[in-house]
Amino acid sequence: MSEQAGDKPEDEQANGASEDEEVIFPEEEPGEGGQMEAEPEPTPLERAHAERDRMREQLLRIAADFDNFRKRSRKEIEEVRRRSIEDTLREVLPIVDNLERAAGAMTGATEVSAVTEGVHMVLRGFEDIASRLGLKRVPTVGNLFDPTCHDAMQQEETNEHAPGTIVAEVVPGYYLGERLLRPAMVVVARPPTGTGDQDDASANGDDASE
Repeated sequence: MSEQAGDKPEDEQANGASEDEEVIFPEEEPGEGGQMEAEPEPTPLERAHAERDRMREQLLRIAADFDNFRKRSRKEIEEVRRRSIEDTLREVLPIVDNLERAAGAMTGATEVSAVTEGVHMVLRGFEDIASRLGLKRVPTVGNLFDPTCHDAMQQEETNEHAPGTIVAEVVPGYYLGERLLRPAMVVVARPPTGTGDQDDASANGDDASE
């Protein structure tokens, strides 16, 4: 059968246009199925401002964290201090109780020995508590004067002790652990005045006799 006029080939009918006709495709909108337009690169000034803002925010967070840490630390230190005082007073209160009993016993006491024994019991109780707390007495009498733990109240002229030897204790001193809590107030020996002059005079007399 011959092709009738007006009939188009099947391919042309399927494509909807002949080979000579120009096929026009609809323009795609930006961002729809195509590439996104690249954002403009920030300028050096904009990058500097962004970095400044970032660092400012970071510094503000660090300052806030440090302030919170400081407040917590202060609170914890105060709590530890309060508990330490409470524990110490709890240890000392029995000594006060014993002293009050001793004072009450002194009112009607007829023998001094009973009162003395009561006072010594109180002192022994204090020594036990001091040992538990790490409190040690500073050695004094018979030891050489040490300015790091002794405080010389006066000097005593004597030939019975070497110069610089502690001959009496006025107020006891104490260590708390390895730390000096209070220096001991002591009396320190020194040579009698004039001893050196007499020795010189004796030496001169011996030389003259020779």
